[in-house]
Amino acid sequence: MDASGVPEMLDEAMPSGGRPRQLGARTVLLGVMVALNEGRPAQLEAAWRALCNLAVPDQLSLGFATSKDGATHSATYRQVSDTFSVMCHGVDPTPVPSFRSVPEAHRALHLAAARSGVDAVAKEAHLAQLCDALIEASVPAPYKNASRSLAVDWSDHETWSRPRGPENPQPANDPDASWGHAKRNAPGAKDCLFFGYYAQVATMVGDEGNERVPELVRRMALHAPRLDPAGVMAQTLVRLRDDGVPLGDVLADCGYSNRHPATFAAPLRAAGAALVMDLHPADRGRRGTFEGAIACNGALYCPATPAALFDLGPLHRGATPSERAAHDTRAAELASYKFSALAAPDADGYQRVLCPAAAGKVRCPHKAASLALSFNRPSVQGAPEELPRCCAQASITVPPSVNEKTRQKHDYAGPAHRVSYNRRTAAERTFASLADPSIGGIRRGWCRLFGLAKNTIMYALAVAVRNVRIVESFERRRDQEARAAAIAPRRSRRRRHQVSAPGKDEHAGTEAPLTPD
Repeated sequence: MDASGVPEMLDEAMPSGGRPRQLGARTVLLGVMVALNEGRPAQLEAAWRALCNLAVPDQLSLGFATSKDGATHSATYRQVSDTFSVMCHGVDPTPVPSFRSVPEAHRALHLAAARSGVDAVAKEAHLAQLCDALIEASVPAPYKNASRSLAVDWSDHETWSRPRGPENPQPANDPDASWGHAKRNAPGAKDCLFFGYYAQVATMVGDEGNERVPELVRRMALHAPRLDPAGVMAQTLVRLRDDGVPLGDVLADCGYSNRHPATFAAPLRAAGAALVMDLHPADRGRRGTFEGAIACNGALYCPATPAALFDLGPLHRGATPSERAAHDTRAAELASYKFSALAAPDADGYQRVLCPAAAGKVRCPHKAASLALSFNRPSVQGAPEELPRCCAQASITVPPSVNEKTRQKHDYAGPAHRVSYNRRTAAERTFASLADPSIGGIRRGWCRLFGLAKNTIMYALAVAVRNVRIVESFERRRDQEARAAAIAPRRSRRRRHQVSAPGKDEHAGTEAPLTPD
């Protein structure tokens, strides 16, 4: 908490003047984290009780208790609640005004007028900066540069408020929340609508070919479903890059890749990220041509590529070893017809690619040098008589607008893509750990506060506590494996087999009774 600088940021946002407060932002936030660590919900009453259960010296050092006339007086629940509300109001871009003196017919207009201030954008940026600093402080220094790969995903976060009916035009108790779609992947579970927020996380995973790392959340975002989740996550990852953390592989499902490229793919590529995505069924297969080359699954292929290879999709779950081998063979054959990159894209996104025959991957009659290759390589059949530019030239320049939506690091549906994309399940494990009911997981009623700022701060505190637990578990398991590897395995003593004498019981050591034939 002290390393993040969050308490100072919140204390500065509080209004000054009047009698000094007994409680500061540091004490209230620590109370919430202690309650979350004990498996309690993110409620202010739970935070107050957690602070009350601390030892008296700890209460005095935190300012939760004061000593006067030889007696110790702890802060009341109302003081904790008031401090939390005041510190959140200073960073809330959409504050919920009081409707006590406003007629019901004018409450919607009063709410819109209260949120039309010019400092809403500044407060939103301040709230995002606060959550980023808190989560980044929960990542220990040895693991900050352990990996640059991130798995992103979003999940539903149902608010405690209930929406108003169509016959009631008044805003809900939580006017920042809105209706969203919750997708259930569990067997027998059905998709449904919910009223609340979308919670997004960017979880650190191990780089390709490197050792495993603790699956720590590097950034999170909470927003209403009315906003595009892909755009919010792209802005969050760009902020992470601006904070000095370089981006590596970004693993995303088709919920992100199906968005407009200017929303998700283009900003992340400009920030230096390498995308590893699952493609939506509507984005798979052939998608036009460029200079005669066929655009398919984010890459360019030879015009004479067999049409059956373009139907190659991701390997289905539960595939047998023979099916996997056949799938990888077709993927390798399709990769032979792919245009190869001659260099990395330039500053404007333009890239030079080489014909597969000129690269020595296939045999083509229009490239005389390729006919000297071994017959183990595929041979182009049915090459066009009137050569397009991609065949008349050895290489072509591809602008960034080609395959802008689906272009990624590995060939889609290939074995390299499958192995790399399987790391994305770390984001799903993150939500599973946050929703674990055995430790008071996140569910409806976990946080009974209204408003975007209060729910975001509570969710960020839960993610920080979860990061601390993940680090402790990872290091404990690593130490156990190191101790097990250091201990030499015991040599099993070989016991000589002894044949007992006839009529003797080898277990009891006495004569066994004789039985007739």
